[in-house]
Amino acid sequence: MNQDWFRRAKTGTQLALPLVLALLLLHVTGGQERLNHWIYDTLILSAPQPPAADLALVTIDEASLSALGRWPWPRQRHAELIRRLDEAGARTIVLDVLFSEPANGDDALAKAMRDHGRVVLPIHLYPPAAGRPLAEQLPTTALTGAASALGHAHVTLDGDGIARGLYLYSGMGQAYWPALSLATARASGNGKAWPDTVAEPGTAPIINVRRNYVRVPFAGSPERLPTTSYHDVLEGHIDANRFRGKVVFIGATAPGFGDVLPTPLSGHASPMSGVAFHANAWSALVQDALIRPAPNYLETTLALLVIALMSLLLPALRPVTSFWFAMMTGAVILLTTVIALRFLDLWLPSAGPIAVAWLAFPIWSARRLEMLNRFLKRQLDLLGQDPGLRLNQAPHRTPERLLEDLIRIVRAEGWWLSHGGRVIQSRGMAGTTRPRTLSDGHWTHIGPESWIRWRQGGRVYELGLRLPEGFHSEASRRYLQRVGVAPPSHKPARSDAPLPTESISARIDQVRQALQALTGMRELIARGFERMPDGIIVTDDLGNVQLVNGHVVHWFGQSHAELEGFPLARLLGLHDEEAQEDWKETIADVLTLRETRTLGLQVYERDLLIHLAPFPLAQTHQHGIIASVADISEMREQQRQHRQAIDFISHDVRSPLVSQLALIEQMKRRPETIGTEQLDQLGRLARRSYQLAEEFVQLARAEQLTDDRFYDFDFLSVVENARDSVSEQAASRNIRLVLNDSEDLWLEGNAELLERAIINLLTNAVQYSPDGGTITLQAFRAGHQASLTITDEGAGIDRKELPFLFERFHRQQTTELAGNHGAGLGLSFVKVVIDKHHGEIDVRSTPGEGSSFTIRLPAPTFPSVL
Repeated sequence: MNQDWFRRAKTGTQLALPLVLALLLLHVTGGQERLNHWIYDTLILSAPQPPAADLALVTIDEASLSALGRWPWPRQRHAELIRRLDEAGARTIVLDVLFSEPANGDDALAKAMRDHGRVVLPIHLYPPAAGRPLAEQLPTTALTGAASALGHAHVTLDGDGIARGLYLYSGMGQAYWPALSLATARASGNGKAWPDTVAEPGTAPIINVRRNYVRVPFAGSPERLPTTSYHDVLEGHIDANRFRGKVVFIGATAPGFGDVLPTPLSGHASPMSGVAFHANAWSALVQDALIRPAPNYLETTLALLVIALMSLLLPALRPVTSFWFAMMTGAVILLTTVIALRFLDLWLPSAGPIAVAWLAFPIWSARRLEMLNRFLKRQLDLLGQDPGLRLNQAPHRTPERLLEDLIRIVRAEGWWLSHGGRVIQSRGMAGTTRPRTLSDGHWTHIGPESWIRWRQGGRVYELGLRLPEGFHSEASRRYLQRVGVAPPSHKPARSDAPLPTESISARIDQVRQALQALTGMRELIARGFERMPDGIIVTDDLGNVQLVNGHVVHWFGQSHAELEGFPLARLLGLHDEEAQEDWKETIADVLTLRETRTLGLQVYERDLLIHLAPFPLAQTHQHGIIASVADISEMREQQRQHRQAIDFISHDVRSPLVSQLALIEQMKRRPETIGTEQLDQLGRLARRSYQLAEEFVQLARAEQLTDDRFYDFDFLSVVENARDSVSEQAASRNIRLVLNDSEDLWLEGNAELLERAIINLLTNAVQYSPDGGTITLQAFRAGHQASLTITDEGAGIDRKELPFLFERFHRQQTTELAGNHGAGLGLSFVKVVIDKHHGEIDVRSTPGEGSSFTIRLPAPTFPSVL
């Protein structure tokens, strides 16, 4: 537990360190601030703040300058404008023009201001001359006394030179001057009641002290503000009701005249006039929409929390999950920023936290790839040092060993091995029979001889083999073509060799070589697993089936998907309901006691022998079960037949022999009694013994018949020969044998055994037919089959005995009672011969009317011999 915790802590630290460095780099290079500005500007521009309904703007524009003359204008003109606005019902007038020096007309302007009663003037903080300290520049004494409020007109520029906000309070020594927008709101009696600031003790009066920084949500482009030209108001060209109850801002907007400020709306290309900026600030203030920035430390704190979160969680997540987690974390932070800005008027700088959240995945992915690369390198090095499961190939053997192996496999009758004209080994072959031209690495077959030439160890070797004639010769030639002796065209690179570089291509090549080796080994194991003569079942430590081969699927009649995860005890118990609990106990003993067990089981009339053995599971302390399932049905059948043969020999064969011995002993004691009757009886007993032995011999020959002993023959000739063989026996009882045929039927098989099988059928038909009856043989072609039907007019076969008719040593009860004794091997021999020829035999019988046996054998579409 502690090791796992330390491992995770180490991994988390390896991720946290580059994230902290990335955060510092963003901060030092200014990237974090630029990202925050971009996010803020994008959000502000996406939903502009609508201007206040009681806002109006009177601009000193180009048209006013052209009509009224160059600046500065007489102060009586400003007084006249104030009187006009007062008559129009303006609630508050903000005259954003500096009057810091006395001039003619101050009294008239002051009187107009007092008559209106709500005129706000700006103050500026700047040095009165070059080299002088910063000072407060107020309007003249007369104008200051006449103004209802004074406010500073300073706007703060961010690091990128863009004006996004201002300080609500500013002043020399203490922040006692409200912003022009705040002073206007107080003078007009609306807006949030922002508290005055308290002077900090010990602050020098030459220091500009600022408090309460806020950001201004702009109402969009200046054209969205209700604007009227100074000259038009002065000349009365507009409707006087336009200004009733409005707060009117007066200021310069003409290009090159007055203060201009770059804002997020247009940047440096088209700056906003100062009076428009203050009008936007007042509009946001009275709508309680000014944006308060969060403390500076909040962004850094949040970024550190995100780093900690990523360092703890990303190493524990899967790659796809970690990607979405990092992306969603950044998205949640961004969404929080949007919600705070839209609904709480709070600006949360989030570039740092978002950046580290989105950088965490690629950084961790790079780190994970680095760890994976190191792990793969170690594992590939170990894999390269492991020889694995390799099968020697012919090119890696010595020529002498290669010759020895090939002689044994193809059963060569002669051979020749030489190099450079020197004979290494030879028997029954001479170099004179070698073909003049041999291709390197390719066998050349001429008659019974096969030759090859190859290069190995700087020498040229020539090898010849004489193959025995027969069925195996062609198979041996095909084997030689497959096995080959030519060495590889290139030497494979060793997987354990050091890589020249750490490039990804070299590593991929090393992985490819390792995977090829593993794939080859896996395919070899899989093919061997499927080709095993026995069924294989592998379970986990709970006895649930995990792996089976094709034999188990076939024998148990269930698919791989059905068997996977199926409890082995339940699977075996399904086919042995009486011993279900015994199977459960057996499986439990194998798993708990780790002992082997061997038991028998019958599945769908198939006898199986199951050997259960425990085996240790990889990388665990538990044991599973590997079960070897052998099909012993044939062995059991052979045992049954062996017991039947023993019983038959002990009774049927022994009985006539005993009778013969007894008769011979009687004849010895009383030789004078030897007559024709005794000799006939002795002959019958001898013929019966011979017949039984002959049936055994014929049955054994039939059971050993294989396809390699097949040849082409005329089926109709076989039928005719069989008919002729029993014709004498039929004629002795006046039984007619009628053969109906239409054409020659050529087959591939063993004519001798097939003729013997037909003779057995005809002999039975004659034996059980009445005297003077008729036996019909009908040979014909039906599609791809050659058929023969033998029909008699005998007593027929009882329906109950039909299913057992072809079983070995089975004899019909009715025939035994009628005195027709036999060994019960004749029809069994017929069934074996027909099965060996891949055919089938049917029986139709009606008691009292006769029986019909039909043989069907596969036949080629065209005869193989003309």
